[in-house]
Amino acid sequence: MEKVLASRTRKLTVVLEDIFQSQNASAVIRTCECFGIQDVHIIESRSKYGTNLKVLKGSHHWVNIIKHKFKKNEGPKAAFDKLKELGYKILVTSVSPGSQSIYDINPDELGKIALVMGNELHGASTVAQENADALVHIPMVGFTESFNVSVSAAICISTWVNKIRASETEWSLNEEEKDDIRMKWVRSMVKRVEVLERNFNKS
Repeated sequence: MEKVLASRTRKLTVVLEDIFQSQNASAVIRTCECFGIQDVHIIESRSKYGTNLKVLKGSHHWVNIIKHKFKKNEGPKAAFDKLKELGYKILVTSVSPGSQSIYDINPDELGKIALVMGNELHGASTVAQENADALVHIPMVGFTESFNVSVSAAICISTWVNKIRASETEWSLNEEEKDDIRMKWVRSMVKRVEVLERNFNKS
């Protein structure tokens, strides 16, 4: 557990916007956990987030899945505003002209990065692109315009995690963050933990 915690980061977070195929969302979460990304943000405007336990392989127990719920007359912009308040630069995957190659992104210049993966059919929303600090793409040399969303996420995450860990900036969690996550993990591993805690507090 301590070895895994030492490799966890919030320098990069992933935002899933209206992903409607449960196997895709689950594959991205599994990839995030494998690469040490602690937080995954879920935006549900048009499509409801679903999971596929066979694909997840338990990975959802070890990451924080943060769902953004919108108030009446409030849209997904609120989610991007919240991410910016947390200090993230918003990078949206897009094949639009003018988008930057993911390989040209310098983590030292951007600081904390929130990578937005858009809907399987339509890509990132107009709102996401309007709130982006940069649009990014994966260079390809074939006839097909794009990868599957889970494959795109894996390539981007692998690229940036390696860059972040090789950079001069601090990327690991602080001790307070580690304490919070450690407690969450320990509680998830103990059966009937609420009963045990209640009995302990009575003693």
